[in-house]
Amino acid sequence: MARPATLTPKQPDKKPRVRNAKPKIERAALKLFIHEGVDAATTREIADKAGVSEGALYRHYKGKDELALSLFQETHNRLSQLLAEALTGTGSLDAKVHAAVTAYCNLADEDFLLFSFHLVSLNRYLPYDKRREDDPVSVTERIISGLMEAGAIPKGDPALKAAMALGVVMQAGQNKIYNRLPGPLSQHAPALARAVLAVLKST
Repeated sequence: MARPATLTPKQPDKKPRVRNAKPKIERAALKLFIHEGVDAATTREIADKAGVSEGALYRHYKGKDELALSLFQETHNRLSQLLAEALTGTGSLDAKVHAAVTAYCNLADEDFLLFSFHLVSLNRYLPYDKRREDDPVSVTERIISGLMEAGAIPKGDPALKAAMALGVVMQAGQNKIYNRLPGPLSQHAPALARAVLAVLKST
């Protein structure tokens, strides 16, 4: 009597190793984080959207939370650097503010997906971000305090003025995300800079 054929268990499909997987993972994650939220997105979904294996994701990040925080900090740290360079440069107050606002808008236009994730994630990550000397808010507060001490702008609460000034550009960015502001953000930089100057010079 013939023995029944032995069925070989079907092996799960394995994705071939993809070159330059990390940027693919990051772009896929950004899209899912923005459209579905960090909590709803899964590492499997991110990997599938990136066209890589889930293991490839774990080779670069411990999980989606570390990935999300890394993407947030990328823009957060660049903003700190750009604001510090612009606001401590040479030139008049008007020139420095225009340079800072232009740098902010150019950063947004350079990679609006990454910029959008940073902006919509501020409430999630800032409470856990240790106050440091080089974060964007601290940089702005410190520079505004120096301008007040030098008599370049009226005296007041540096923290309040920083919040008001940053609010001008951040709200514009939010409106851009929700398609309530046309064109690239940089085309609005001159008007935004004038608004920031009005805030700084107010009493």
